[in-house]
Amino acid sequence: MSGTAQHNEQADELAKIGSGLKKRTEIALGDEFLRKAVAFTTDKLKTGRLKAMDDFGDWEMWRERGRAIREHVVSHLDYYLTQFSDNVVKTGGHVHFCRSGEDAVRTFLDIARKAEAKLVAKGKSMVSEEIHLNHRLEEIGIEAVETDLGEYILQLAKETPSHLIIPAIHKNKQQIADLFSDHSGEKFPAETKPLADYARHKLRNIFLEADIGLTGCNFGIAESGTVTLVSNEGNARMVSTIPKIHVVVMGMERLVPTFADVEVMLNLLARSATGQKLTTYTSFVTGPRREGDLDGPEELHVLVLDNGRSSQLGDPQFQEVLHCIRCAACLNVCPVYKHVGGHTYGSVYSGPIGAVLTPLLQQDYKEAGELSYASSLCGACYEACPVKIPLHDMLVQLRHRKVKLKMTPVAERIAFKTYATTFGNITLYKMAGKAAYWMQQPLLREGSIRRAPGPLAGWTQSRFLRMKSKQSFRDRWAQLQQEMSRTPNRPEASGGAGSNGQVPSNPSQSSQPGGTSKEEGRT
Repeated sequence: MSGTAQHNEQADELAKIGSGLKKRTEIALGDEFLRKAVAFTTDKLKTGRLKAMDDFGDWEMWRERGRAIREHVVSHLDYYLTQFSDNVVKTGGHVHFCRSGEDAVRTFLDIARKAEAKLVAKGKSMVSEEIHLNHRLEEIGIEAVETDLGEYILQLAKETPSHLIIPAIHKNKQQIADLFSDHSGEKFPAETKPLADYARHKLRNIFLEADIGLTGCNFGIAESGTVTLVSNEGNARMVSTIPKIHVVVMGMERLVPTFADVEVMLNLLARSATGQKLTTYTSFVTGPRREGDLDGPEELHVLVLDNGRSSQLGDPQFQEVLHCIRCAACLNVCPVYKHVGGHTYGSVYSGPIGAVLTPLLQQDYKEAGELSYASSLCGACYEACPVKIPLHDMLVQLRHRKVKLKMTPVAERIAFKTYATTFGNITLYKMAGKAAYWMQQPLLREGSIRRAPGPLAGWTQSRFLRMKSKQSFRDRWAQLQQEMSRTPNRPEASGGAGSNGQVPSNPSQSSQPGGTSKEEGRT
């Protein structure tokens, strides 16, 4: 079987896994194509971000400004939602507040039925993925076509995005060429230009024929009711200006107070996401077409989605997750994401932000709560985040919440209770250490454990367990102290080992002139 065919088979299998983080991880780790593609692109994005940071100046100052803006907005979200909504209406638009994903879908379907829509041209929108809008439109006979190139590729492949800003990050040119060849009936080479030309040709008529254009929203500007759209393709502008109806689907937290604030956020977003000074296309949409305008929709509808977001307001541990600007910088530096890709997370939002956001939005700490363990807790996500969201702390809190709700396996709870008891009692601790030395003997091969039993088997699939020494550090330390106490006229120690490399028996006692310690002087 060729590498591409094997990848496609593994991707299909991964897509069928509805739950079970461990199983999805095993499939992803076995897919060499996926690992190489994800690692290559995330490394490139990470390098671009670091260079953009260096070129920009005082990056930490800008991060702090971004954090302050997001904190202010989320802390006063009711005020800014009202201001934004009022200004959208003043400019001729319509605002629909949607409590749940089902409410948002129902609202969109009402708009589509009223317009007798048959075709929807979609710009990139993770929120529309969150509410599974495409599937619902398909059920009632409305065709929805993704016009973002990455999203279009995945729509043909019947897959979901695996990255926040580069949805087809897990595919290479050969796989895309094979997909386009199957779809079109003609053979395509694995070259960027003919592949992009084909997609451009297929999508051009979609823009012209669509009854509704749907986009997401990077930032809503409260002072004017403006919707900000950023992209590196021209599709967002086509979708938002050519169809007669423009529908915006946005998370309720995606607001900034003023144009001055959006300037800060756009600088942070572009540099953190792709290492650019500014994305290729930045559009500001304020209301529908006015008299005298050459283009623009006749109707503008903004769907403001809650879907679990308001549950985080006032939560001292998790409110900051609403600060996220969806730049994906945390994905690009995450060692877990780099090895397994986005589909392993089994949710719309992947990487560190997805591992935190998904269980909170779904209020599911049993199944989605597994994602909090898909992290090394290295803190790289916090260092990369342009608005300083402490995702590593939140992951720990999610684990703690799952434990408190007793959603961890019984065997795990027993194991950790035993662990706590053992490490809380010095006698039991010493006994356990000695027992571990003898228990490891049947498993040792060339001084290490290469195939561990039970729960430890996962560890030794990719690394060895070093053998436990017969003599513990505590025993060696006690023995060393005894030996040194029997040695007369020991060399002086000055904050560490003496001239013979030995450590003084009581390092807290300072040396005296002439090499005689206080203790020896008294003797």
